[in-house]
Amino acid sequence: MNHLFILPGIFSGSLWKIVSSTSLFGVFILFILFIMSIVSWVIIFHKWRQYKNVDNDNHRFHQHFHRSQKLKDALGQAKSNSSSPLAKIYLSGFNEITQLKEQKNQGGALQEKINPLNKDDYEIVEMAMDRTLTEEIGFLEKQIIFLATTANSAPFLGLLGTVVGIMNAFWSIGERGSASLAIVAPGIAEALLATIVGLGAAIPAVIAFNWANNKLKQFNDSSNNFILEFMSLVKKESR
Repeated sequence: MNHLFILPGIFSGSLWKIVSSTSLFGVFILFILFIMSIVSWVIIFHKWRQYKNVDNDNHRFHQHFHRSQKLKDALGQAKSNSSSPLAKIYLSGFNEITQLKEQKNQGGALQEKINPLNKDDYEIVEMAMDRTLTEEIGFLEKQIIFLATTANSAPFLGLLGTVVGIMNAFWSIGERGSASLAIVAPGIAEALLATIVGLGAAIPAVIAFNWANNKLKQFNDSSNNFILEFMSLVKKESR
């Protein structure tokens, strides 16, 4: 049963022996993959915290907005919770409505109701909110492209290191005229290590990229629904 407790070479001290015997090009490939993996994990944790905060802030603001009887009732909450994309979309729409009212009243005192707004005014307000939504989604998807790059390129970089390792193994056979395990083992170990490191960098990046895209879709859908809810309240107050 002792063989059950024997760790593979990559998880034991022999890992450093493999790296030390790896060619300069192989070390370069491993270094790039290692950096890509570290950066990917930094982005993953950053996005996890960022999206968690967005979820909480959006929920808090939307609950307050849903309880509001009038459009302006959520203004204070929106200003105090400006980190929420929904709050920013709300402020964009509310400010656009305020400007339209000022223009229609020619700088006079604002009317209590959001009247008179016509169909073109509603479209202007929606465009302003859509623009803010696009900006917010663009901000939230920053750095996600690196995860996609890592997911797509890391396996190929690992494959490149694998090919180089196998080439080194065959070169050693040709130089020494022997195909013994002691001759080919370092090259094969280098090749397999590059494959493992490449997959180790790519797999978390693929999972995180798909998760981030799904969260962005949820943010986009909830924001579009909020815009409809906002415009519905605007039209009710304009009656």
